[in-house]
Amino acid sequence: MERRSFLRTAGLGAAGVAAAPFVNTASAQETITWNMVTSWPKNFPALGTGANDLAARIERMSGGRMKVRVHGAGEMVPPMEVFDAVSQGTAEMGHSASYYWRGKVAASQFFTAVPFGMTTTETNAWLYYGGGQELWDELYADHNLKPFAVGNTGTQMAGWFKKEINSLEDMQGLKLRLPGLAGEAMAGIGVTTLTIPGSEIFTSLQTGVLDAADWVGPYNDLAFGLHQVADYYYTSAWNEPSAVLEGTVNLDAWNALPDDLKAVVNEAAKASNLAMISEFAFRNAEALDALVNEHGVKLRSFPEEVLAALHDSSQQVLQKQVDNDEASARIYESYRNFQRQVRKFSDVGEFAYLKARDSVLGQGES
Repeated sequence: MERRSFLRTAGLGAAGVAAAPFVNTASAQETITWNMVTSWPKNFPALGTGANDLAARIERMSGGRMKVRVHGAGEMVPPMEVFDAVSQGTAEMGHSASYYWRGKVAASQFFTAVPFGMTTTETNAWLYYGGGQELWDELYADHNLKPFAVGNTGTQMAGWFKKEINSLEDMQGLKLRLPGLAGEAMAGIGVTTLTIPGSEIFTSLQTGVLDAADWVGPYNDLAFGLHQVADYYYTSAWNEPSAVLEGTVNLDAWNALPDDLKAVVNEAAKASNLAMISEFAFRNAEALDALVNEHGVKLRSFPEEVLAALHDSSQQVLQKQVDNDEASARIYESYRNFQRQVRKFSDVGEFAYLKARDSVLGQGES
């Protein structure tokens, strides 16, 4: 049976779009072509190229039976409309970050990053073995979506600041770009937080719309040239100890796939997840060296009183969310219980090793 094409209205960046009718199954001879919309500039390092990587893996692993056309932010829909576009069937796939949808699905934030939460390895363990993926599937099914982890930036930096932070008082009234639960926690200590697309950060810092900004880490921050508009780079990684990149598939399109192609998409997502994690570990190290040694960037850490205040505010934000949203309560209970369990080995394993290595070699030495 031929797969029916779907209609799109004029002006896809606007609100009105026609949903796509999807038929059941596909023959082995048929080539299925999907569109993937993203929140990233086309071919942007790691994030945009991560979407390209996922599309290439799907085509290669399916033997050419599936092709995915990748659209950068704004090419088909604006960067902050990926969720709705895939849910409604404007595109079959999306590549973004789940905490952008906090206004639509409050509990979605737990599937990107939790302040003072789990590391990348711990988060993947929760998703793949601790019931996290099942909870994510359940949450997104109500929005006609099938979610996947398709990458992770690893530990993110606390952000770029135009002025040095020496006290909690220095944080008051700052205008900071920081999404998700961490943004709410920052607001709780007197910071004005905004959620804006990455492509607007440089200009917003340059023109004074922002006093500070979180983006990702050295690799992506260097690509945007943020060191040119802010002098201080804060390494206190409290906000996003792990940051999952989200792949979404329209649930009607997903259900129309034969089982073997569902397996292809699932395994391609896992492979892309690992590939991005590995690339960030390498590229961030290179970029940090360039920022410090070539561009003279000043690395700083937040004072203890700032971190303590952020921790207290984070706990209040999390408690308020679980008190007011049943799905958040269920998901966070799973997340928190798994973190408690896995931390026991993380502390005596990798964390203990890193402390031992630094004590012997000295921080930053080889």
